[in-house]
This record gives sequence, structure tokens and C-alpha cells, in this order.
Amino acid sequence: MLDEISETVSTDCSDTDLLKVAIEHERAERRMLTSFADHIIDIDERSAYRKAGCQTVTNFVTSVLNRSGEANRLLNRVWAIGKFPDMQGEVLEPRFPETAKGVAEGGISGRNVDVIVEVMKKVPAAVDPADREAAEATLAHYARDYDPSSLRQLGARILAHLDPDGSLTDDRDRARMRGMRLGPQDAQLMSKLTATLDPKTRAMLDVVLAVWAAPGMNNPDDPESPAGDPGNADPDALAAAAERDDRSAEKRNHDAFSALLRLVLDSGALGRSHHGLPPQVIVTITESALRERAGAPARTATGALLPIKDAVELAAESQQYLEVFRDHTSEVLYLGRAKRLASRAQRIAAVGRDGGCTCPRCTRSSFDSELHHVAEWTADHGPTDIDNMTTACGPHNRAVGPGEDQWATTIATEGVDAGRAVWHPPTSHPDQTPRVNHANRTDEVLNRMRADARRRRSGGRGGGESSGPSDTAADPP
Repeated sequence: MLDEISETVSTDCSDTDLLKVAIEHERAERRMLTSFADHIIDIDERSAYRKAGCQTVTNFVTSVLNRSGEANRLLNRVWAIGKFPDMQGEVLEPRFPETAKGVAEGGISGRNVDVIVEVMKKVPAAVDPADREAAEATLAHYARDYDPSSLRQLGARILAHLDPDGSLTDDRDRARMRGMRLGPQDAQLMSKLTATLDPKTRAMLDVVLAVWAAPGMNNPDDPESPAGDPGNADPDALAAAAERDDRSAEKRNHDAFSALLRLVLDSGALGRSHHGLPPQVIVTITESALRERAGAPARTATGALLPIKDAVELAAESQQYLEVFRDHTSEVLYLGRAKRLASRAQRIAAVGRDGGCTCPRCTRSSFDSELHHVAEWTADHGPTDIDNMTTACGPHNRAVGPGEDQWATTIATEGVDAGRAVWHPPTSHPDQTPRVNHANRTDEVLNRMRADARRRRSGGRGGGESSGPSDTAADPP
């Protein structure tokens, strides 16, 4: 059917036939989700993802299938409509049978499956099993005719019918629904924080905001604004600060939250080490940017970007780490150690050089990673030196080894990637191209692209080879 659809020439069709082709195209795409679920379940059951150098089926979907950012949603679809085997190998019916039937017939889209999963997860645990089944069947019924936005509204009505006064919701439901998500930084380096708080957490946050988000308190735009315990502040100074305070309630809440984080970081409550790094803000910045207070944003060990002014102020005000590198280079000092574990200085140096996990396509920050020995450490070989180390997150650190389904690492000795870690695919991988991760060094790639663009615009004057990205692949593991 897919071949027939792709070979159809629009100009040869009547208007009616053309509409039929579009409808069948959509129906075929929906039906493919059933086959996708079957294949993913088989890959997971057989651990076939290891042949591609992956540690989990999630990693396979994220990297090999290149579905980063939507892997959880895709796997939730598989969880909802897939036929999983039990402990004895018997194939079970789908968790949401009516939804699975609708998908197999091409009547329910993947996005509507997402909504059904979302709504069904909100059904209280105490709801009668028959009512739960009826709710899923009702959602599947509507999903054939309604778009995701409308289906979500219908789902809210169904939930209201199941638990009209909220009396069925208990601690199990609240524990399942709690969560907090920090979104990515936008073009203005701002981030959106969304949270669903359980009652106890909400109660504690209410107290913090009532005290620290009061008018006049913790105002970053007012150097005379009191901070900390308002009971220790001069009453007249606090009243004057409140009079000057023109922030909205939302901005006061933000500034109180920022002050709370600063207190936690400075108190030492986070301990002395996290993956070998001090649990404090570590900022990497170039010498010229520090000197001129201008240039590209500084980068923290967690991967966040900071305007230069904020980076300098943060380091000056708190017990944070400001790491300054020579301009146009990531070269670090040689630090020899005759022991297995890397020193804190080496970990901080690797933050500036690598920027995060060096495995291709991985975007985990240095704070979520470990130092990996390129030449495996032994008592007599593989020294714990910074030039024999690269940064790798836990799963990718464990993915390296001598097995046919494991990766190998080396250090590039020439070209624009000299000094960078090169990841070599497992012998069982269908694509044996060596890979270098540029995801955590977008600043370097951008600068090389700028240099190339300027050379092209100037007619190639200046000589030298292109400084664009290396020839090594950036394909996922």
C-alpha cells in the first residue's frame, strides 16, 4: 500500500481520488504504529539493542532511531497498545485494548494515543476496574473522531464522572502525579519551570514564599534590600525597601526561589562531591570575555548558559568556581596521578575541555557524567592523566569495553578534533564510522562556521583549509 501511495501522481487523480489517497496515507501511517510497537517489544525482549552498542531500548530509540526528545512518548505508546509477554512467555492483551484496536485499524493517531495515556494515568487507583476499562473504551471511541485538544477536554469530563468530588484520590495517586520539569533555555537564556507539587511540598513552599517573597525582601535590583531572616532586618529599612519594590508577585516568587537556591549551595548541605565535582556552580569562561565583560555566554558544568555579567557576579558573591581558559583553545594543564580516581582539579579541567559527555549525540552535562579512561586503567597502564581521560555519562561509560557489542575510545591526534575523544562503534554495529560528539561544543563549531563564512565572503583570502566540522560522523550510537 505504501508503494502504491508513493507512486500515485496527483495530476492523474480526480479530486475525489486525491482525497482518498490522502486519507489512506494517514490511515497507513497510523497502522504502522502497531508494527512499530511489535518490533520494539521484540528488540527489548531479545536485548537486540546491544548489537547497536546501546544499553537500553530507550537509548536505542533515542539515538539509533534518532527520536531524541520523544522517546518517552513513543515508548508510552508501545506500553499502551503493545502485546507484551508474561513471565511464562505467553503473549498478553494490550493494556488499552480498545485503543490498540483503533490504532491497528488506522482510526486512532499516535497523538491521540498520547492523550489517552495521559488521561488514564490520572484515573484514581481506587476506581473500580470495570469503570477503568469503560473509561479507556470511551476515550478510544472519541479518539477516532476528535483531535488531541478536544480529546483532552473530553478526558477531563470522563475523569470528573469517575471521581466527581475527588474523594477517590489518595496518596498513591498524588505520589504518581507529582513531578517537576526544568525546560531548556530559550534564545534569551530563560528557562521554564513546571511542577505538580504534592500537598506537603506545597505547604512548605508556601511558607518560604510568604517570608522571602514579601515586598522588599531579596530584591536583586535593590542593593539595600534585606536578605535572609526578615526578623533580623531593620524594620525601617525593610519598610523602605518594600516601598521601593515595584516587582510583581511572580517576580518576587522567582527572586525568593533564587535566594533559596543560593542558601542551599552556600550552606554545604549538598555535600562535598557529585561525580567528582564540587556541588557548586562551576563556570567556564575565556580570558577575553572575563576581561571585557562581553562575548558569548559562559557555560556551567550542568550545561546551562550564563551571560558574562551574571557569571562574574555569581562567582564573586558565592563560593563558586570560575574556570578561565586561554582564548581560542581548550588545552589544559597536564596533571599526572598514579591512582585510579581523578582529582578534583582534573574533573574541573575536563568540564571546560569536554563540556559534557563525549559519546556521540549525547547531551548529558559534565555534572551528570564521570571521567572515563581512554586507555583502560590498570596498576601499570592507563595512567590517570587528563590527556588519557574524557567525560562520559554513566550509561556510556559502561558501554565501553572489549566485547563485540561494546564501544572503544581513542583520542584524536590531528585535525580540528585533536585532543577530543573518538568513539568507535561495536563490531556488530552496521555503521563502523568513528564518531566525535560536537553537541556540547556548539560554541567551537559556530566559531569555525563563522570563520569559513568570512573566508568565503572575502573570496577565499587568508588561505588554510576549511575549519568546519570534522569528517568523523556525528551519528548516534
